[in-house]
Amino acid sequence: MEYTTRHYDKLIEALLEHLQMVGVTLVISIVLALVISLCIMDRKRISSWVMRVCSMIYAIPSLALFALLIPLTGLGSSTAIVVLVIYNQYILVRSFTEGLQLVDAGIREAAVGMGMTKWQVFIKVRFPLALDAMVAGIHIAVISTIGIATIGATIGAGGLGSILFDGMRTQNGVKIVWGTVLSVVLVLAVNGLLKLAEKKIKKGIYHMET
Repeated sequence: MEYTTRHYDKLIEALLEHLQMVGVTLVISIVLALVISLCIMDRKRISSWVMRVCSMIYAIPSLALFALLIPLTGLGSSTAIVVLVIYNQYILVRSFTEGLQLVDAGIREAAVGMGMTKWQVFIKVRFPLALDAMVAGIHIAVISTIGIATIGATIGAGGLGSILFDGMRTQNGVKIVWGTVLSVVLVLAVNGLLKLAEKKIKKGIYHMET
């Protein structure tokens, strides 16, 4: 309790650093994964090759990938964000692409027969039907990002990892507990915001269709 009252400012600072790192990572990851998915969703051979590459990169331990990028991007949050974005591509591209590919071809052909353009088919048919799979992928990416971001503290990225690793180094149980609790709270908060965003998107799609 004494640590909490004396160093609450450090806890808040670490939480905000972690939140910023996670937020920037997720925005870049989702945009990049969506672009990649749009390019490969109707090219099964290319999508299979892209997923193999992404899975191979995902299999690399995070610390090893941090070490590989340090000579290029240096120490700090920038390197951590690059690594997190790279890791997220396997999760997001797979869920986005699979969701879009699983939309029945007959439904798409019927939409084209109704006079819809390719873009209209995507916005009004493919995207709404693939949304659940895409959001599921984002939820997994959130948990993965918050978890791996803690390791970013080893390269000076800050965040909640700095509290956790300092607690382990000094055998301070209070720091370890606070680092863990705040990480869990962050996961729940971000996933809660995503659920609200999902509801608003679905509501917007419903109004577009009506």
